[in-house]
Amino acid sequence: MTEPGGAPSPTRSTRHPTIIGRPELEAREDATLAPWGARAADSRGRRCAEEEPEYRTCYMRDRDRIVHSTAFRRLEYKTQVFVNHKGDYYRTRLTHTIETAQIARTIAKALGCNEDLTEAVALAHDLGHTPFGHAGQDALDELMREHGGFEHNRQSLRVVDVLEQRYAAFRGLNLSYEVRESIVKHSPNRKGFAELGIDPETGPLLEAQIADAADSIAYDNHDIDDGLKAGAITLADLDTLPLWRRNREQVEAENAALGDAAVSAPLDGEIVGRQVVRRLIGIQVADLIEETGRRIEAAGIETVDDVRAARAPLVGLSDELKAEKAALKRFLFDRVYRHYAVCRMAEKAKRFITGVFEELIRYPKSLPPDFRAWADEVGLQRAVADYVAGMTDRFAQKEYQRLFAPFEIE
Repeated sequence: MTEPGGAPSPTRSTRHPTIIGRPELEAREDATLAPWGARAADSRGRRCAEEEPEYRTCYMRDRDRIVHSTAFRRLEYKTQVFVNHKGDYYRTRLTHTIETAQIARTIAKALGCNEDLTEAVALAHDLGHTPFGHAGQDALDELMREHGGFEHNRQSLRVVDVLEQRYAAFRGLNLSYEVRESIVKHSPNRKGFAELGIDPETGPLLEAQIADAADSIAYDNHDIDDGLKAGAITLADLDTLPLWRRNREQVEAENAALGDAAVSAPLDGEIVGRQVVRRLIGIQVADLIEETGRRIEAAGIETVDDVRAARAPLVGLSDELKAEKAALKRFLFDRVYRHYAVCRMAEKAKRFITGVFEELIRYPKSLPPDFRAWADEVGLQRAVADYVAGMTDRFAQKEYQRLFAPFEIE
């Protein structure tokens, strides 16, 4: 038995009986997941039929394909908030994605959901993001306004469906239906879902909702960490938020109780800030698990079909913590995302993206040969958008130089 693009794997008959293979993994899922957890054995399958691997479920294979993709590696050099060259310790799209997946797995395990499916969705959720964060997405969406627009969730699905080229038998990664559905249902806009082979009438799986919630928990709290490091905000600024102040006081009380046992002496502001951020993540994760459990019970959820039929999101924070988190998001928007250094780089990013896009539309012979051929299939504007969206920050800057600097080679 051989996977497309892979090495032969042992058949069931030649495998040692004590080794755990896919049938045993699927049986474990069936025995241990909650009734609302998505089972790999019940997957709707792949668009191109493949023989499933011996030692992985379909969702484990999807996770692995995502991690080994070119688009996943590019996340290392794509901006989260602060551009990569500003410093080595700021979050990138890659580190944010890993943090999201870690939080998502914790929530999924506690709620009896499928951890492998949740992790695959979390790892894939930003594959379609442009260089330079949301500034790049906004610029590309404006440039594509007359040609279907641009939205990174749909682009993530486009990446795994057609843009990755790693197999001879099909384009893309040929992921299972549930992972593809969960990637695109990260977006509230369901227009065109049917054309993508996604049912527009059903709601997202719990695993998809968990990945979405984990994304929000990860970036809110870690943007605090990066904002402090960048000097965009201070601990005194954060004390204006009751959520922060309450937990900072608790952290300092716990530190005082350590006395001479404290390893870090003195316990400076940077350490305290990290302790509070870690505490906030834990509080939000715990609250979300408890509130989601309450919603599942209140809605009478007993099956995956019940989840899909639910009219309101099942995964979420309690009303009290949701209000405090909303205040935190407003604070970050005003003090971090609108910080002059972030805004200045965002405007530069828009010029990079706009300049490169418009020049390639004006003179498509400047496109690499594979994207010139791709333009014949999908149209010039969409092909250029695919090309630009796949760039890292530094590649976009170099491409701008190659196109506009008078003595640039190439």
